[in-house]
Amino acid sequence: MVKNVLGVVALAAALCCIGARAEEPRDAAKDPRAALLKVLPAGSKLEDLHPSPIPGIYEFSQGADVSYLTADGKYFIDGNIYDMHTRENLTEARRDRMRAALIDAVPESEMLIFGPKNAAHTITVFTDVDCPYCRKLHGDIDALNKLGVRVRYLFYPRTGPNTESWRKAEAVWCSPDRNAALTRAKTGAKVDTGKLCSPNPVARDYELGQTVGVRGTPAIIASNGAYISGYMPPQDLLKAIEDAEKPAR
Repeated sequence: MVKNVLGVVALAAALCCIGARAEEPRDAAKDPRAALLKVLPAGSKLEDLHPSPIPGIYEFSQGADVSYLTADGKYFIDGNIYDMHTRENLTEARRDRMRAALIDAVPESEMLIFGPKNAAHTITVFTDVDCPYCRKLHGDIDALNKLGVRVRYLFYPRTGPNTESWRKAEAVWCSPDRNAALTRAKTGAKVDTGKLCSPNPVARDYELGQTVGVRGTPAIIASNGAYISGYMPPQDLLKAIEDAEKPAR
């Protein structure tokens, strides 16, 4: 994650001393971004760097994490860029687009879905079977569906791999009726973790959650990639979704 790397790239001494840690393409010398790879984390690519709205500053993005780097490689900037005319947060808008693209790459056949396909709104929720507020949100599924909100679940066991919550998520996926199994699990019913299947999407979902910047569960992503944090009652959530999906002025 870019945030975790910030302390490394922000050190002035390190910035001028780090050797080339990413493989440069053959024609790298022709691209002004190539020199910047030398001060960025290992594995960074030219495709991670884009011109920002501000001349002389590049956007550095990995997953849905966005920061900025001056063209001379001297300064790394962790923050948001706003358009002072429209008051739009351009950085957050960019994060939203990247989140949406990452989530849209997941086939719906690899999600747990509650609600009709023709619903007015579709949200994607990173959920933890044992998270109290995830359970509270799931208790509102019928109300949300009646309000025109379709819920697509991806797994995000907060305790990480090889934990009880992780095994419960795998057991839910491996059940003959996944939706029913998720509902039972979220009511606290015992989940048989002895019958697991492979492959299953739990590890993939968890990694995706980290890539899109999940900060806690339930993490709710609107159809345009906007991030809605935490539980809220159905009517309040509908309002948050509608607000998030309004086009920028």
